[in-house]
Amino acid sequence: MAKKGNRVQVILECTEHKTTGLPGTSRYISTKNKKNTPERLELKKYNPIMKKYTVHKEIK
Repeated sequence: MAKKGNRVQVILECTEHKTTGLPGTSRYISTKNKKNTPERLELKKYNPIMKKYTVHKEIK
């Protein structure tokens, strides 16, 4: 039986990609602990379409 915990899956989407108007989206799936980080997650991840590291924010 699996443990029930505070860890949930979140989707991270690039914020800079929306403003450029390029087709496609850069998204990553990650997990976070809801108890320790109740606010939205923000990480620098690689965007293969723009070919650089950009800020990715958590979406619903």
